[in-house]
Amino acid sequence: MGFKCGIVGLPNVGKSTLFNALTKTAQAQAANYPFCTIEPNTGEVAVPDPRLRVLADIARSKEIIPTRIAFVDIAGLVRGASKGEGLGNQFLANIREVDATVHVLRCFEDDDITHVEGRIDPVADAETIETELMLADLESLERRTEQTRKRATGRDKDSMAMLPVMEASLKLLQEGRPVRTLLPTLGADEQAILQSLNLLTAHPVLYVCNVAEADAATGNRHTEAVAAMAKAQGAESVVISAAIEAEVAQLPDGESKEFLEALGLSEAGLDRLIRAGYKLLHLITYFTVGPKETRAWTIERGTRAPQAAGVIHSDFERGFIRAHTIAYDDYVALGGEQGAKEAGKARDEGKDYVVADGDVIHFRFNT
Repeated sequence: MGFKCGIVGLPNVGKSTLFNALTKTAQAQAANYPFCTIEPNTGEVAVPDPRLRVLADIARSKEIIPTRIAFVDIAGLVRGASKGEGLGNQFLANIREVDATVHVLRCFEDDDITHVEGRIDPVADAETIETELMLADLESLERRTEQTRKRATGRDKDSMAMLPVMEASLKLLQEGRPVRTLLPTLGADEQAILQSLNLLTAHPVLYVCNVAEADAATGNRHTEAVAAMAKAQGAESVVISAAIEAEVAQLPDGESKEFLEALGLSEAGLDRLIRAGYKLLHLITYFTVGPKETRAWTIERGTRAPQAAGVIHSDFERGFIRAHTIAYDDYVALGGEQGAKEAGKARDEGKDYVVADGDVIHFRFNT
């Protein structure tokens, strides 16, 4: 099961620098001119989770394997992209393929780095991109809604189910609001229909405020404005200095910690970004633990045991019998599986069990 966060923003806001730091590679060329990134670069990164080491130490595992999430560096967007300006069409096609949008906003002043709009205003930048995405959705949905309406009149069942969701989405876009604001009002079946429409503004959004080194620990007036905007939208924002993260990515772990502490930072901003992206997609982690390896697995919150088993292998889901489950806190407090069993904290869960974050699970199945 793969989850992708698309890194988007106007040109020259630090997207590629951030991506390079995330993946600790130079896959994405970083340069001071628009459209430096043309083809999207994809990199998988480990999700930081201190619980892995704790579990591995208890079980004396030989190997630790973290769960992972993918980040995609997508070409910069400009005003008019919905009409094909810049690399608009290519950008829009790429962003449709991700599960969430990480929107990088320039929150630093630097005369040596040009801004395509000629000013530093991250809230206006966010509105520029949101507007282009809504215009693209509006054009696409108007055409598709008309076709669906005709089929629904002919009593086509699929079209009759889709039409109310499409019309509600269209109304939002015509009012200048992104489609994702519709999600909380929909049932599970309707949410699935909305997801199938593949609309650009249906993705959840995380705003990343890219600041100068001096503002990494405290933020600035720009980040405060973004935080207020995000709160009003029910979204999240994270303050990061892409320049600092690029330096940290090149340092050994021991030196990177000292470097961050000298700047007044308790952890790398990228760790916060990765966790925020994980949270944005409503993901949780469960663990498999043994002498060979301790491994983290990614699932969506609300996943039942057989489907969680299927993340490891499809045979596990098809032949699912039960899930031998121990809560993380119990596993740690009781010194591992044997202690949990003796204390009555190990339990066998069936097909209806909803896996909780941190569960240590051993699946039993028939092949």
